[in-house]
Amino acid sequence: MNDELRQKVRENAKYLRNVRPIDPDEIAEYIDSQPHPGVVRQTLREEAPSLGLVERDDATFVPVEAGSVAPTFRGVEAFPPEYGRALENLLVERFGPDWQTGESGDRLRDAIRRLKEDYFRNNPVEYDETAALGYAIYHLPDNYAVVQYVLHELAEAGLVGRHLRILDVGAGVGGPALGVADYLPEDALVEYDAVEPSDAAADVFDRLVAETGRNFHPQLHRETAEEFDPEGRTDAGDDPEYDLILFANVLNELDDPQAVVRRYLDSLADDGAVLAIEPADRETSIGLRQVERAVADDAGAAAIFSPTLRLWPDERPTDRGWSFDVKPDLDVPAFQRKLDEDGGASGEFVNADVQFSYSILRPDGRRKAEFTASTDDVAKMAQMERHVTERIDLVAVKLSHSLAEGDRNPLFKVSDGSESEDHFAVLTRETSLNADLASADYGDLLAFEQVLVLWNDDEDAYNLVVDEETVVDRIPV
Repeated sequence: MNDELRQKVRENAKYLRNVRPIDPDEIAEYIDSQPHPGVVRQTLREEAPSLGLVERDDATFVPVEAGSVAPTFRGVEAFPPEYGRALENLLVERFGPDWQTGESGDRLRDAIRRLKEDYFRNNPVEYDETAALGYAIYHLPDNYAVVQYVLHELAEAGLVGRHLRILDVGAGVGGPALGVADYLPEDALVEYDAVEPSDAAADVFDRLVAETGRNFHPQLHRETAEEFDPEGRTDAGDDPEYDLILFANVLNELDDPQAVVRRYLDSLADDGAVLAIEPADRETSIGLRQVERAVADDAGAAAIFSPTLRLWPDERPTDRGWSFDVKPDLDVPAFQRKLDEDGGASGEFVNADVQFSYSILRPDGRRKAEFTASTDDVAKMAQMERHVTERIDLVAVKLSHSLAEGDRNPLFKVSDGSESEDHFAVLTRETSLNADLASADYGDLLAFEQVLVLWNDDEDAYNLVVDEETVVDRIPV
């Protein structure tokens, strides 16, 4: 399409948007050259982000609604079959209809084993075509689910708009992009910039994200996080800032993740958010927390929205920071089951767990819970050595599900953002007055009354004993 025709389509759309739904057939009649309505429709789709339009089921276009999305999210039970079929089509194209058997199946299983080993040892990861497809088989479902749980934290606070500019740094094979697309309502308008330097991973991303809805507008940049210039985009229009910047399973692969996050903060809207996500394993989780703390300690950069709230003014945590959330397992997708069964049905190639560490940072300083503690009311974890063998009151964020093994007393990591050693709440006797400790969600704010403080030499940590004398209450946010 020539520039003149595109401009005429835009002019007519700008006029009609204030009058009635924009019909490509009607616009085609208004233009002297009488373009085919299909050409007009495609042009409107391409120009929709800059015009602020969404396409409806009847193929007309209307302005995107103002305001925030009203979340209807209730969790993720399964990876959508349409995305699973798209991945299997890729596998069939590359390896044939029996891709999970013989040499191709062995190569995919070996690729998954190497990826898991590299991640465990925090080694650099390189993706050829087989590795990218192996990663997609093993990690697409959990990556798809995790990003929705994290995004929901912002949406339920009314902080996710209906017209979004999103930057996905280290987009991989597309799991987070698919999750974001499905979390948002069909009539939300999404401009989605994806940065992925691996051609093999980017090729998979392109094919899978093509399955998303008509109002999800992806653009793929085959560059590294360090090379990509978010402020130099030619398509940025009048507002080059992003509403969300996503770092999903990539910070651990960067040479200087703290510097990269700080640089990208310059391209984030004042009321935007960084969503940083890593696997739950020890090294990547602690690495994520180190980046979070470095950014939060940089005056004026960004504050922690959730989950690791700092409840005391001018205090910062220096413990190891390993914490992660756990959500219900997913149904095992057909493509994982096929690869696993042909490899002996050991379960090695099934990944239905949804366990992850995350951080949400906001430059406007907003927090999920606007709470400030005071020594007039509660004890501070930074001074916990003063209270060993005493019963105290304190306020803390719950940062784990039960970490106890077997039939041992339930054990939960807790934090107030001032601690230098780990603190664990140990539920030795549950009552109606302390039941909130066990039932609270990850990231919930809890008030403890008459909790007993003990030092645990074996773990170099404080145990906060919750028994029949202790009251635990959830603090509303």
